[in-house]
Amino acid sequence: MSEGPVHSMVPTTPLADGERVLHSFRPDRGAYLRDHAWLAAGAMALGMAVLWVIGNPHVWTGAVGGLAAVAVRGGYLASDELQARWDLTDRRLLGPLTRAVPLADIRLVRGLGSAVQVVTRSGDKHLIKYQADRAETEARLRAAAGLREG
Repeated sequence: MSEGPVHSMVPTTPLADGERVLHSFRPDRGAYLRDHAWLAAGAMALGMAVLWVIGNPHVWTGAVGGLAAVAVRGGYLASDELQARWDLTDRRLLGPLTRAVPLADIRLVRGLGSAVQVVTRSGDKHLIKYQADRAETEARLRAAAGLREG
């Protein structure tokens, strides 16, 4: 029998003695829907452009296909993506399952759409997705890691 969850979208790394959680970053449903709306718009335009380039007389079907693909993907992944949680402690950034990044190892924090990318000194990259206020998430992480803006 296995111990603990096989698939968990929350941190499972135990806190060290005296370590405390300062803030938890959770995805925002509005940001998730907004990101998927933009993704759908791009997929619809791309699908129509491809059909137009190859001379298909039913260019409008590219929009239907692009929208359907993104809607299915978004619906399928929503239950997992909207459960993800990252915890910022006074020592580490803890992500889903056993992801743990010591604050001293964070080299760069930058925004990508509604997500925040954390890059470590060894080059590992972690993505905290669908943040309602990306700038605030970036600022908290930079402050905790002792990084300057930019």
